Amino acid sequence: MPLFRNASFFVTVAHLRDLPPESVAEVAFAGRSNAGKSSAINTLADHTRLAFVSKTPGRTQHLNYFRLTDDKFLVDLPGYGFAKAPEAIRSQWEGLIGPYLSKREQLAGLVVIMDSRRPFTDLDIRLIDWFRPTGRPIHILLTKADKLTRQQQAESLREVRESVVALGDRCTVQLFSSLKKTGIEEAERVLAGWLDMPIAVEAPAAPKKRVLAPGEKRNPELAARLAARKAEKAARQAEKKKAPGKGGTGG
Repeated sequence: MPLFRNASFFVTVAHLRDLPPESVAEVAFAGRSNAGKSSAINTLADHTRLAFVSKTPGRTQHLNYFRLTDDKFLVDLPGYGFAKAPEAIRSQWEGLIGPYLSKREQLAGLVVIMDSRRPFTDLDIRLIDWFRPTGRPIHILLTKADKLTRQQQAESLREVRESVVALGDRCTVQLFSSLKKTGIEEAERVLAGWLDMPIAVEAPAAPKKRVLAPGEKRNPELAARLAARKAEKAARQAEKKKAPGKGGTGG
């Protein structure tokens, strides 16, 4: 079963004092508004509305916790970078995100969502530069990869990897598409490692044997060759019966 399929909403946190004490490990998802963060979470969880996809950028203003197991969680952080957000809300975001990312001991790693067509905006760079002193790993999901050609995907992936080469193996990068459902397994492997959670592999279903129609052969070509050989053998046997016996009556 996919890693996040059992994810369920747990709590919305507006103040750091309300962070769930039962959490042992959690991964946080952050990204610029409209980069596809909610869609990525929903795709990983195989749930169309686990994380609310809003038509109003910046709607999510709190930390939304989703339970994976009794003591492990996925945390959806407020989207960042919208100038239209009121100053009071922006200050609230900063008051939540900054202390949470820098001081939350249970935080196992940060997933940064970037639009693959426009990766590494100034705000993305600021977030990563600010977070990396924590020493925790970062995984970058380049979303909406389906909107790029294969060549453009390769170029975007290469450029982002080159941009974070200084972080070494603490920062990994991948392409992702919620529309095409691609990149799910790769993301699960990374996050399962952070959370120390096993990934249950679904056994492939045994292929069903097709019921043949009356008179249908499973391998028509082979059946035709065997039928031809059988007919040829029968013809030879019939020819032998018609041939006259050896020798004669003499005279």
